[in-house]
Amino acid sequence: MPRKPLLIAYLLVAAALAGVLLWHESSRVPQLGRVVSTGTIAVGGPFHLIDQNGKKVSDRDFRGRYMLIYFGYTFCPDVCPTTMAVMAEALDKMGAARRRIVPVFITVDPARDTPQVLKSYVAAFGADFIGLTGSGEAITAAEKAYKVYAAKEPLEKGGYAMSHSSVIYLVGPDGKLVSFYDEAISPPDLAKDLKAKT
Repeated sequence: MPRKPLLIAYLLVAAALAGVLLWHESSRVPQLGRVVSTGTIAVGGPFHLIDQNGKKVSDRDFRGRYMLIYFGYTFCPDVCPTTMAVMAEALDKMGAARRRIVPVFITVDPARDTPQVLKSYVAAFGADFIGLTGSGEAITAAEKAYKVYAAKEPLEKGGYAMSHSSVIYLVGPDGKLVSFYDEAISPPDLAKDLKAKT
């Protein structure tokens, strides 16, 4: 048989075998071949940190109120302050409903972000903003709970920056995740969604 028809024959046989295998496996594994859209992802959880006043706090101290949480660092030149400003502006648009929400900034750079550093940083965004730091182990535990990526990146001129994920989390009065947003959300859209969900 010429080479080209032979190749076509082999491909047809392979496709047929693949089809039989797929049918066989899909009969054994019901979800194979379809999108499974049920289930939940565990995001959030307990943390034990220190606030900008040097006071020990845990997630349980915020029960009964919503938390709007952002993980970042004070030396961040752009994304962190921009996202914090979005949070502040969105909360300003909520009027009296703002009192139901505690805006929380958790550092991913505890070596530099001491309580004193955090105190002046969060004050720039609002008197009700809470800044949290802690030991490296405590921060790592909080990052893990919220599925936050954070890593040091050395700079050419010395020192380092922090590469990290940029997500705003809305946590309910029961300590469970309600929603999350990326840093691209606008203040009006964030305010609208917060009003609807709190």
